[in-house]
Amino acid sequence: MSTTTTTTTTTEPLLRVRDLDVRFPTPRGVVHAVRGVDLELRRGEVLGIVGESGSGKSVTSMAILGLLPETTKVTGSIALEGQELLGRSDKQLSKLRGTKVAMVFQDPLSAFTPVYTIGEQIAETVRVHRGVSKQDARARAIELLKLVGIPQAEQRVDAFPHEFSGGMRQRAMIAMAMANDPDVILADEPTTALDVTIQAQIIDVLRTAQRETGAALVFVSHDLGVIAGIADRIAVMYAGRIVETASADELFARPRMPYTIGLIGALPRLDESSGEPLVPIPGSPPSLIGLADACPFADRCPLAAAVCRGSEPPLAAIDVAAGVPGEDPIDTSVPHAVACHRYEEVAEAYADAGAIFHLPEIPDTGQPATTPAAREQRPAVVQVEGLTKTFPLVKGSVFKRKVGEVYAVDGVDLDIRTGETLGLVGESGSGKSTTLHQLMDLERPEHGTVELFGQPVAASKQLRQRISMVFQDPAASLDPRMSVYDVVAEPLRAIGASSDRIAERVPELLGLVGLRAAEADRYPHEFSGGQRQRISIARALATEPELIVLDEPVSALDVSIQAGVLNLLADLKARLGLSYLFVSHDLSVIRHVADRVSVMYLGRTVEEGAVDEVFERPMHPYTAALMSAVPVPDPVVERSRRTILLPGDPPSPTERPTGCRFRSRCPLYAMLPEAEQQRCRDEVPEKAARRGAERDHRAACHYPEKVPQLVA
Repeated sequence: MSTTTTTTTTTEPLLRVRDLDVRFPTPRGVVHAVRGVDLELRRGEVLGIVGESGSGKSVTSMAILGLLPETTKVTGSIALEGQELLGRSDKQLSKLRGTKVAMVFQDPLSAFTPVYTIGEQIAETVRVHRGVSKQDARARAIELLKLVGIPQAEQRVDAFPHEFSGGMRQRAMIAMAMANDPDVILADEPTTALDVTIQAQIIDVLRTAQRETGAALVFVSHDLGVIAGIADRIAVMYAGRIVETASADELFARPRMPYTIGLIGALPRLDESSGEPLVPIPGSPPSLIGLADACPFADRCPLAAAVCRGSEPPLAAIDVAAGVPGEDPIDTSVPHAVACHRYEEVAEAYADAGAIFHLPEIPDTGQPATTPAAREQRPAVVQVEGLTKTFPLVKGSVFKRKVGEVYAVDGVDLDIRTGETLGLVGESGSGKSTTLHQLMDLERPEHGTVELFGQPVAASKQLRQRISMVFQDPAASLDPRMSVYDVVAEPLRAIGASSDRIAERVPELLGLVGLRAAEADRYPHEFSGGQRQRISIARALATEPELIVLDEPVSALDVSIQAGVLNLLADLKARLGLSYLFVSHDLSVIRHVADRVSVMYLGRTVEEGAVDEVFERPMHPYTAALMSAVPVPDPVVERSRRTILLPGDPPSPTERPTGCRFRSRCPLYAMLPEAEQQRCRDEVPEKAARRGAERDHRAACHYPEKVPQLVA
């Protein structure tokens, strides 16, 4: 069960930041990255800092540790236990880093030195600050690795960083941070780019680290769901300053800044299936060079008035003691402050994000049938059965020899009908991307059958026109040397379209995805991330395909931009009758966009069915664990949920285990009597419907009727 950490036991702040100001000189001018930030942190408290990219979250953390470049101008005050840190030399701060203040970085692979073992780097931290022997430092490193859940710590202590998985490296980074029992731990996006199951482990380890050291924790994240489950207080940052701060319960229940309301409304939720569009926050954050004396959010705020453009509102405490008529009583022990000229009107007149931000209308036409019988009458777009793809495992640099095989895909089934969205989910390494490549290559499969539009795959120009793809990173998938016009026109030229047809079609496509035709002569780098993804979608629509494959299309976007892209995809699907194969590691996104879902584990489909049926009544322990690990952006709900922590990482795809390949991590397997465990070890489970379940909801588990015990 998710719980917040124990709140402060002392009233005197452990860390106090006052009027923090950070400026970076650049050729285009001075970037005012952090503007007058005030923070207080007490022992045992968790402060969550959230905001879009470029809001100043990470710069604030780095300034506290004194890790910013020498050319940076930092002013204000940073006091740790009453001692001023600003103005101290790097040598003086080095004595505090690791003992008084420690940091968990976003990318542990770049934070660790690759030429030293994990154990040597943790032991060095202990020796530098404690002056103990090498033997004692090594023993402490092993103890810490065990504490953060590294299996076989006595052996893995001698492993190099590249020999650890992403989740294990992050756990090792946390072990290093807690090596000397620091008073403050700064965690800068510690779960970004991790699978939800590994993310749940990391959050659990951070709670352990805080409990063992008694430290205060600053948790920086763009994921409001993660923040909801771990933070006591939350500070929302925008354009380099804090625009709202309150307790976690208060902020989510009664946000008063339109920006905060938009961030919360932009999030798809795992526990809801509303079918309503998400809240898109229009525009992009302002440049931090030469900001005017006005509310920096005014150009994106539908409630902006003359006063908002006349002066920037201060961050001021608001009177919430009386609350709002009809609302529950409010705990006023933690002050609620907001930087908004119109917060009183927001509190009185705007109950939710939909009342502030314009929600697009998604047409109802083209939605797939909801009943299995009606669905079977719709034409098949994709039908895959028993798909297998292996890669040779070779050794040797000059004379290569095959020493084994990588079973990347080993039994995948997919079924997509006209006008339908199938969500494909699973951890990294489960075979999702390989499955997509097999479809897009249009080649005869190694094993199994693949049919597109009722015909076996064949590399033909006609078939390629009917299927297209949108990639995860638009910055990498769009040629930077080509204008937007040429990027969108390229698929049309490939099929031999005339110049007149291209000149007519490109502006039409740009308008379809919400971009202006006048911007067609610009280059991809001149657009924001969300706009670049819209360009990718326009390109994918160029040949009027019937199926679009989307590989993590919103994972690199802020939630505010993500909402606009997801709304666009829903609108295009309804208006053009498209079918989607949507790959994502974010199950909340899948719950929002998909009609059906297929869950993959170690190259195999383990569960499939209608999205609401699977998410509300999972039949496979892996699916149940995935969903329990996805945070819900509601502190009350998140604390009441049970998280199923899966031990370790998925097994190596070079091995083909007998029986159920999930049993080594399966929480249900550990609960079974020996006779039933033997069946899991010996028999490969086939997909079947559970008694009483929808007939098209199937799972590859011997004991699906026992899965509800895990989530109860």
